[in-house]
Amino acid sequence: MDTIIAGVDEAGRGPLAGPVYAAAVILNGAQIEGLNDSKKLSQYKRELLFDEIITKAAGYAITWASPEEIDKFNILQATFLAMQRAVEQLKIKPNFIQVDGNKYPPNLKIPGEAIVKGDGKVPEIMAASILAKVSRDRYMKQMAEQYPQYNFAKHKGYPTAEHRNAIKQFGISPIHRKTFGGVKEFLK
Repeated sequence: MDTIIAGVDEAGRGPLAGPVYAAAVILNGAQIEGLNDSKKLSQYKRELLFDEIITKAAGYAITWASPEEIDKFNILQATFLAMQRAVEQLKIKPNFIQVDGNKYPPNLKIPGEAIVKGDGKVPEIMAASILAKVSRDRYMKQMAEQYPQYNFAKHKGYPTAEHRNAIKQFGISPIHRKTFGGVKEFLK
């Protein structure tokens, strides 16, 4: 039996607002020039690669865990949940998974490995990194239209000084994570 590898990565563990996204990608030999860790690519390049990945990949899925799930389970467990959802939604079933990071999600019932800095080493993980990041950024831009006072389009929910000042001024929005330190202080 041939090995079908899925690469899995997340985007959005550190922000104070919005879901954590995860993507799973099976390239199955598809060649995509310019893949890299999404954080090392310009937004323009990520957008171009996003379209190429979803066109050329043998399979992909993009999912998330909500701010409520992050608050309920904690960010690590919510990330694992988003990763599990991505793997389960793949139309082609992988028999080996490579995950970016130092912990293999215990809820994945398929053999695999965690690869530190895998988003800069493994094409499938690089592709997953790009899909997760672009999808989350697009979501946060939509939320910027709904909650313009926070300027989510600029900082994507990360704890910048501008974002913290907006929370001080306007309170928290429905998409803020209530258990995070930068937000928790405003709930006392």
